[in-house]
Amino acid sequence: MKYIKTLLLLLITAAASAQTIIKPDAQIKQMVDEVSAKNIEATIRKLVSFKTRHVLSDTTSKTTGIGAARNWIKAEMERYAAASNGRMTVAFDTFTQPKSGRIDKPVMIKNILATLKGTDPNDTRVYLVSGHYDSRINDVMDGNGVEPGANDDASGTALSMELARVMAKRSFPATIIFMAVAAEEQGLYGSDHVAKRAKAENWNVDAMLNNDIVGNSHGMETDLKDNRSVRVFSDGIPTNATDKQVAALKSLGGENDSPSRELARYAKETGERYVDQLDVKLIYRRDRYLRGGDHLPFLEQGFSAVRFTEMNEDFNRQHQNIRTENGVDYGDLPDFVDFNYIQKVARMNLSVLANLALAPAQPQKVGIITSDLTNKTKLTWEAPSTGKKPAGYYVLMRETTSAFWERKFYVTDTTATLAYSKDNYFFAVQAVDADGHESLPVFPKPVR
Repeated sequence: MKYIKTLLLLLITAAASAQTIIKPDAQIKQMVDEVSAKNIEATIRKLVSFKTRHVLSDTTSKTTGIGAARNWIKAEMERYAAASNGRMTVAFDTFTQPKSGRIDKPVMIKNILATLKGTDPNDTRVYLVSGHYDSRINDVMDGNGVEPGANDDASGTALSMELARVMAKRSFPATIIFMAVAAEEQGLYGSDHVAKRAKAENWNVDAMLNNDIVGNSHGMETDLKDNRSVRVFSDGIPTNATDKQVAALKSLGGENDSPSRELARYAKETGERYVDQLDVKLIYRRDRYLRGGDHLPFLEQGFSAVRFTEMNEDFNRQHQNIRTENGVDYGDLPDFVDFNYIQKVARMNLSVLANLALAPAQPQKVGIITSDLTNKTKLTWEAPSTGKKPAGYYVLMRETTSAFWERKFYVTDTTATLAYSKDNYFFAVQAVDADGHESLPVFPKPVR
């Protein structure tokens, strides 16, 4: 059900609060409108011009190979940063990956991180958006072939770069990092390094958005054409959950309410609020069969992370040598990419990042009181431990069979009692500011 239709069913205590939810933020809308399909196309074609971006390709040429590609990406990000009044800094995240798996010799890998520092010194939250800039063809070890990687994943890289261009000119209380990572095709090595670094350095990562293969709107195999749907993959049971935590989730029926799944719901609600003709499809899987992406290392480190991918993939394009066989074209070339479709997906990502980075942080210690037998539901929580004070909170409610939050109850206290049974519904709590920017929802834990 579309967001506006859902709003008609909301139960809210004050009419003014309802208006806050319905009315999009003008600042976010302006940023969304600035995302350019033309710029995205230019970036993808430039990345393809390096012939190959395989992690084992040339690193010394100025025109060919992964070395030239990463230097160009960094220079472009630095050009965007010039509009940030010093708030955005760009750097290589460099490490040496030893021989392992699809790496046949020690190789220096460089991620590019453009960090837009938050303006609130008391707000430690970090938001990440990423695409991988390396490419491959049939032979995953071939570092010398023509490997354009226009959709996989110049599309996600161009998306991350376009968001950096648009958002560098703005300020947000929380920090946003725009990433282009390497060695995804060889084993997620680039994203794994960032995720482990984030854990070791105690980054307060509130959400990670991975965009991988987001540029195709025509599934050749089934001849399905869909330029309005994008999938968001999220795990149910958290990837790093202990046996005790898994048991607790099962006892509550909370297998569908991991932090990453709440992030996926948030992406759908917020993205469809700001982007016309877009349907964000919730896929209740960590990733596709036989595949994996750069959100997985972040899940393994305990962070909330999701993957965005086009609705109908064209496997004649992915990981293919450029050729024509029996009248069928193969190869991941830019002429087969739908740049207007990527623009929609990029706009959705921007709306999610901006709304989160402008919102208060999540409420803390969210609990549902289970000490009494009652047909009412009482929830308690504490104010966020970082950043600005919320104007209030939304208690969210849905049927246990529903995929989406169906009702929002606005309160200004840190407790709420609802005339609905905790046995019959699921609940969550999110913080909200006076302009209607909502935090991620938090699923409650039982409190006796």
